[in-house]
Amino acid sequence: MFVARVTGSVVATQKVASMTGHKLLTVEPYRVDEKDRDRLVPTGRTFVVVDTLGAGIDEMVLICQGSSARLTPETEKLPIDAVIIGLVDTVDIGGKTIFSNRGAAE
Repeated sequence: MFVARVTGSVVATQKVASMTGHKLLTVEPYRVDEKDRDRLVPTGRTFVVVDTLGAGIDEMVLICQGSSARLTPETEKLPIDAVIIGLVDTVDIGGKTIFSNRGAAE
């Protein structure tokens, strides 16, 4: 699993029938900054994920990737590799909150 920020959406009018009605989003994974462990920084990568929770643009989310992405009730029969499984409230590292969905790090 990893945390990521929702950066956009994907529209595919032609797709396999089982994917009809499933919202697709682009996300950018984040990691703890190696130089300043008090903040998260983007990795520069982008993934397309299935959104089962109704995430919005700029929201931080929890992503499950690989075969585990098909282990939720909503995705068990879908041909997917990545899914949003959580909306991130806070990220704490070493007892310090480095991300909060209420704004800047506390």
